[in-house]
Amino acid sequence: MNQHASHKPDYEKELRRAGVRITRPRKVILRILTETDDHPDAMEIFQRASAIDPSISLSTVYRTMKLLEEMGAIHRHAFEGGRARFEQADGEHHDHLIDIDTGDVIEFHSKRIEELQEEIASALGYDIVHHRLELYGRKRKRS
Repeated sequence: MNQHASHKPDYEKELRRAGVRITRPRKVILRILTETDDHPDAMEIFQRASAIDPSISLSTVYRTMKLLEEMGAIHRHAFEGGRARFEQADGEHHDHLIDIDTGDVIEFHSKRIEELQEEIASALGYDIVHHRLELYGRKRKRS
């Protein structure tokens, strides 16, 4: 379930607004980020980018991702036991289920979970300002 498929961000516009120069390698990286529906890590972004333009360096990927993260345009996830992964910051709130065997990241939204979190915070005298839920699991074997 991907919350991002209907709306694609304009990273180039956001970077220009922040006064960042849009180089040819950066354009390739931004295009990859716009077209992706998964949660790639920096190395995966680099591999996809260098397949398009072999002159792109890994350091350019890291610098671009850092800029976008600082601007709030992408979210960085450090899922347990793995490299940091990135996803678009737009779209509705969702949580993640990480398959510990394959590394796949499945996005989901549960109204019940959201209501329970609000109920717990309220009972403890708090308002939730931010939260992140990550579930780690293994696909059940069919019997």
